Amino acid sequence: MTVDPACAACRWVVPASVPGWPSWMPRLAFQPAARAARGDVLLVVFLRGAADALNVVVPHGEQAYYRLRPSLAIPRPDDRRAPAALRTIDLDGFFGLHPSLGPLLPAWRAGHFAIVHACGAPDESRSHFQAMELMERGLTSLHGPASGWIGRHLASLDTGNVSPLRAVGIGEQVQRSLRGVVPASALQSITDYHLGGDPQAAARLQATLASLYSGDDDLSLLGRETLAVLETLSALDAAGYRPRPEAVYPESDFGMGLRQVAALIRADVGLEAAAIDLGGWDTHFGQGAGEGLMAGLLADLGQGLAAFHRDLADRIDDLTVVVMSEFGRRAAENASLGTDHGHGGAMLVLGGGVNGGKVHATWPGLEDGQLFGPGDLAVTIDYRDVLAEICRLRLNNPAVEAVFPDYTPVMRGVVRART
Repeated sequence: MTVDPACAACRWVVPASVPGWPSWMPRLAFQPAARAARGDVLLVVFLRGAADALNVVVPHGEQAYYRLRPSLAIPRPDDRRAPAALRTIDLDGFFGLHPSLGPLLPAWRAGHFAIVHACGAPDESRSHFQAMELMERGLTSLHGPASGWIGRHLASLDTGNVSPLRAVGIGEQVQRSLRGVVPASALQSITDYHLGGDPQAAARLQATLASLYSGDDDLSLLGRETLAVLETLSALDAAGYRPRPEAVYPESDFGMGLRQVAALIRADVGLEAAAIDLGGWDTHFGQGAGEGLMAGLLADLGQGLAAFHRDLADRIDDLTVVVMSEFGRRAAENASLGTDHGHGGAMLVLGGGVNGGKVHATWPGLEDGQLFGPGDLAVTIDYRDVLAEICRLRLNNPAVEAVFPDYTPVMRGVVRART
């Protein structure tokens, strides 16, 4: 966000922890962290629109999958009728990756990438907005706490970290999962957070703003903290950030967002949790199989996560990435060569503490008597089990009952405890 000296306050953004704060007031605040966070840095990637889990992680050993999807099924790994580049990438003889996720194979082979299949929320909502809200709040009812599950995690864990950059949402606004009493900051571009104009004009503006925010009221406090973050983020030299040579981020909003998260992690600004979205997954029409709409989305996802994994290889033991979506899609393709709203989905988990190279699943099957409701993949693993296990074992937060109220999670062995 560039601040024009002629309109110094009109384009700043709002702290997620201050409900009703005017849109023209600052969103960011920064103080140096008192000490390093105790657990992993958490990155949550939300695939908005309900990603088709059956084509993300393909059950190529399930005959019903090919019967239900005569046009959209990803060919088996050994199907010589299809080009090799469009076939499923086998993982364990039954499950495989969509070919666009091939860049993640090195992480899989290193044991840093695991999959949780046939997972999701126990509620049966097929409304994107309701399902996303419930999942980001970590609830099954809209009557529960308004805060997000990550927000409650941060509020229930005292790491001694006083940085308002404990939580960062990449994008125009803070994701619902981050909201709570701990401030969360929305960032679109680190490099744009500076005072505009020539150095002399910027210095005069900074002095003026410092004078305006010299009081003891909350507004003055936020103003001073905003000036501090402007100075601190400018000092990060995000434009000059150089990923490791082998880490090539896609030139997309998602890729650039991941690069910014990596820059913040390397700058040691006190980041504990970050969230980023990748939209476009509501594939009712023209979804495609090995090529097409969904293949392009998966290429962006796979290339971005692979670059992030390579870029932070030396910090991978202190990093956990979770990829999730609000629900899955119908097991059968529709007449428009797409898929309709379903139930069960899949989660991808990356990091040095992951029990990787494995698909964690209690597979329900895709035959008629095994499908849920009108023809959906059944949910056999509650998504909160995975998130609670990450909170407890990787984020060092034993108070999972505060993060996921009224739920007793089952530990699934997706991650290991920090040592």
